[in-house]
Amino acid sequence: MLPDLESSAPARATRSTWAALVVLMLPVLLISVDNTVLSFALPAISEALAPSGQQLLWVVDIYSLVLAGLLVPMGSLGDRFGRRRLLLVGSAGFAVVSALAALSPDAGTLIAARALMGLFGAVLMPATLSLIRNLFADPTQRRTAIAIWAAAFSGGAALGPVVGGLLLEHFAWGAVFLLAVPVMLPLLILGPALIPESKDPAPGPVDPLSVLLVLGAMTPLVFAIKTLAASGPSLPVVACLAVAVAAGVAFVRRQLSRPSPMLDVSLFTRPVFTGAVLANLLSVFSLVGFLYYISQHLQLVSGRSPMDAGLVLVPGLLVTIVAGLLVVRIVRRVPVHVVITCGLALNAVAFTLVALTGTWGSDLVLLGAFCLLGAGIGAAETLSNDLILAAGPPTKAGAASAISETAYETGAVLGTAVLGSLLNAAYGHHIALPAGLTGAQREAASGTLGGATAVARDLPEHIAGPLLESARTAFDSGVVLTSTIGAVLMVIAAVLAHRTLRPRV
Repeated sequence: MLPDLESSAPARATRSTWAALVVLMLPVLLISVDNTVLSFALPAISEALAPSGQQLLWVVDIYSLVLAGLLVPMGSLGDRFGRRRLLLVGSAGFAVVSALAALSPDAGTLIAARALMGLFGAVLMPATLSLIRNLFADPTQRRTAIAIWAAAFSGGAALGPVVGGLLLEHFAWGAVFLLAVPVMLPLLILGPALIPESKDPAPGPVDPLSVLLVLGAMTPLVFAIKTLAASGPSLPVVACLAVAVAAGVAFVRRQLSRPSPMLDVSLFTRPVFTGAVLANLLSVFSLVGFLYYISQHLQLVSGRSPMDAGLVLVPGLLVTIVAGLLVVRIVRRVPVHVVITCGLALNAVAFTLVALTGTWGSDLVLLGAFCLLGAGIGAAETLSNDLILAAGPPTKAGAASAISETAYETGAVLGTAVLGSLLNAAYGHHIALPAGLTGAQREAASGTLGGATAVARDLPEHIAGPLLESARTAFDSGVVLTSTIGAVLMVIAAVLAHRTLRPRV
């Protein structure tokens, strides 16, 4: 007797399923916008709160640092206690803490608020992708849904500067955080009705030691990278790296020895899975690193208003979204590993374009580079996330999605930590401070371009002019350096993707 092919086919998504996807996109859009909207608010924050260069980096980095360390544990908890439940708890907490961040009176308070935002972001983010894995059983529909998710994530990252420009044109810098409140409300209202609960029917016990080991691996690792990029090798850097490696090894050994591990680390023995995670991480690295300096260049070097600077990036945003959706059709005819490799290669071309044009490159050149980058990000993010999710069973979707998002957030941390720190270091090395500045003014002007711009406003023209000219030249010299490094890394990423993702014969 022939099998009933009709009944064995995966269930197709209904209208309510697609409506649930729309609701799930709200936190994805918000968190991805939040990752980059802050880049456009950095000049305003620099003027209002007067942070040091390192504090400014921590305002950006602490969120991703906490998020990256907690994503895997929270993904596992979602599998155990319910993904929708954690989604709603995380969304409510994120909205409340975002409102508190908007009222921060100083840089230290803002950094603490951003850390709490990272905590609640880690609670809700694994749930979005894992719920998609369980909502869409049909492989083609799942890939389309993931394409929409990836378009929201990468497109939202590109939309951040536009939203930031619009808000900063009319409101104080705190408005970029208050945005979370109206975005999260529809999710909290509609989510319980549209999104079905899902969890692992046979979860393992909660393992607090594994949670501590993940934090012990991720937190010192990222801190070491930040410190190394900012000030070079040192004893604290070596110590942090040693702790990270020791905790990471202990975590892997513990997962391999447990009958029901928090994370199935054996997935990393599959070249396709590991290659997809690396493609995910490095493509986000390129996006966040690029946005870190293009947002400051457009405002502080080109002299555009926040709104005008954001509008310059709209074409790149559209390219990112379109590319993410188009690859679903393209991979029907072109092998997945070829598409991802080409996407990462486009990222390398974008960085090369900026590196070659240097300080004489126009805003039009930056726009073209960002469009190339958007095409590469849209393709690589969609397909790498699909490969990661497809590698594990639906019952472990939370842990698998947490790996994907850990790669994303680690890439975001590294993009800012490595490229941002190198940019600040090059800026501080090349700036020539004019005579007549006080000690505090010299410290602020030599730390960041935003600091130099703020100092120049209180100086007479014969001192402010040379200071601004030197600061902008020093900033663009740092952009050439970081773009060159970015291009080399993307070439390496493309080679790795081609070798690890191609089918084995």
